[in-house]
Amino acid sequence: MSIGTTLSTTPNHSFHSNTRTSLLNTVSPIQFLSFRNHTHNLRVLCFSSNPSQQLPPVVVVGSANADIYVEIDRLPREGETLAAKSGQTLAGGKGANQATCSAMLSYPTYFVGQVGDDAYGTLLSDALRGGGVRLDSLTVVASAPTGHAVVMLQSNGQNSIIIIGGANMSCWPSTLPRQHLDLVAQAGIVLLQREIPDAVNVQVAQVGPGRAEPFRTKSLTLQGMLVCGYC
Repeated sequence: MSIGTTLSTTPNHSFHSNTRTSLLNTVSPIQFLSFRNHTHNLRVLCFSSNPSQQLPPVVVVGSANADIYVEIDRLPREGETLAAKSGQTLAGGKGANQATCSAMLSYPTYFVGQVGDDAYGTLLSDALRGGGVRLDSLTVVASAPTGHAVVMLQSNGQNSIIIIGGANMSCWPSTLPRQHLDLVAQAGIVLLQREIPDAVNVQVAQVGPGRAEPFRTKSLTLQGMLVCGYC
């Protein structure tokens, strides 16, 4: 799955910095832009690119999946077998995608999550590491498979997805290890997707930036610098 963020200005939208300096000359490593239209007032995170600054890391706590893509003309009917036009297996999952995008912007990024001790787990670990994500807090569990998804992409552009939670949803400790909680507490930004047990998300929210409780079903909430929701 591809990830992209597009910000466009129109007569009905405006952007402005929360400082008096330009974005290229900001002193703080993390700034906000305000985005307004007739009905919403949102805040968008921006980063300074000064390499001499000690930046608090982005910490992504969440899901990693092996995505099995198949291209088909249409969905099979009940009891029917169809041949796919093509297929491939790629590293994905909302949490892993977020972490990789952040790291590719040359921002220090850690991923806290779980994969199984299997080929899919190796695929994900290699992809995250290759993208520059720091994997000190990635746990390999032997008693659950790596999370994976079957993505059926039809020729008309519609897709259907089946997710197997695997290690994303199983075998988490009842209390997160102290080193994971310390990492979250020191983060500048924490990202959650709610594709892991809510008990884990709650622990992260209680120690993360802003000490927020931003759990709203199928929503994106910004509390301090803790971002949570389905992305």
